[in-house]
Amino acid sequence: MNSPSRITRIAAALAGAAVLTASLSAQARELSVSTVLSDAFPWGQAAEKWAELVEERTEGELTLRVYPNSQLVAGDQTREFSAMRSGLIDMAVGSTINWSPQVPELNLFSLPFFMPDEAAVDAVTGGEAGEMVFAAIESRGVIPLAWGENGFRQLSNSRGPISEPGDLNGLKIRVVGSPLFQDTFTALGADPTQMSWTDAQPALTTGAVDGQENPLSVFDVARIDQVGQEHLTLWNYMNDPLIFAVNQRVWDSLSEEHREILRETAVEAGEWEIAMTREQESERLADIQERGVQVTELTEEQHAAFVNATRSVHDKWIPRIGPELVEAARQAIEAR
Repeated sequence: MNSPSRITRIAAALAGAAVLTASLSAQARELSVSTVLSDAFPWGQAAEKWAELVEERTEGELTLRVYPNSQLVAGDQTREFSAMRSGLIDMAVGSTINWSPQVPELNLFSLPFFMPDEAAVDAVTGGEAGEMVFAAIESRGVIPLAWGENGFRQLSNSRGPISEPGDLNGLKIRVVGSPLFQDTFTALGADPTQMSWTDAQPALTTGAVDGQENPLSVFDVARIDQVGQEHLTLWNYMNDPLIFAVNQRVWDSLSEEHREILRETAVEAGEWEIAMTREQESERLADIQERGVQVTELTEEQHAAFVNATRSVHDKWIPRIGPELVEAARQAIEAR
């Protein structure tokens, strides 16, 4: 039979363990991170890298749980920014395209043929224009921390080679839910069809749409050539930077130390992912060609024809994006 003193000691030990557990639970905090793509893609790998770095640097006090495939917004990637702003999502590694309906300034990166190369993208994101974009995001209740990269978007289809605007006449092209994309492909004579990425692959499989546009990493990993996309045009018509960001209220609730760690690790994960994405580009293209995809590279004259055909899109959208922001970006590109 246990003595009263022994029972007291056991009770005290159990109580102490409970207090310690409660203390550890209070210190540890899990935050949700939304991404559109899984870690099979560089985009998803960027989020996983961020989570890994945060857990390591905070010694487990902060844990980022990544939810890929837009699952926190029921597959509708254009709702991600609104969900983060309202607090349904704590954080995200998101696309400038998908957030542009709520942040018009992000349409800067979707202006057709505005960003000529990777150096231009870096000049914009790393300069005054990038700061203006981040300020626009922050004014809407979301704290942007760092840049990543989905890459230049290329055009594929199941009908035939595309080397001039006339080749797009009547083609049904799947586009994301951004009005600027509708305007761009309409200006080129195509029939743009808006749908989420979740719905896009079945539509390509059945032939409900003829083509799509995405970075080479998405084309390669998703094996889009296996759903009839046998023709690929390299036209670099726009770039899609990624942004690491956190809800304002979540940010305000964190200690200064944890905020600094979140920002530093976001920058580190972003730089890692950008370098990886760019290094893999040529290898991905070679793999795609080996699988039998016919690749068309535009001459300067062919490229100019597409630029001229989409000038009306610039005229319509620059006032919406903000002339000062566009001019700051243009100056950065010219000075690169």
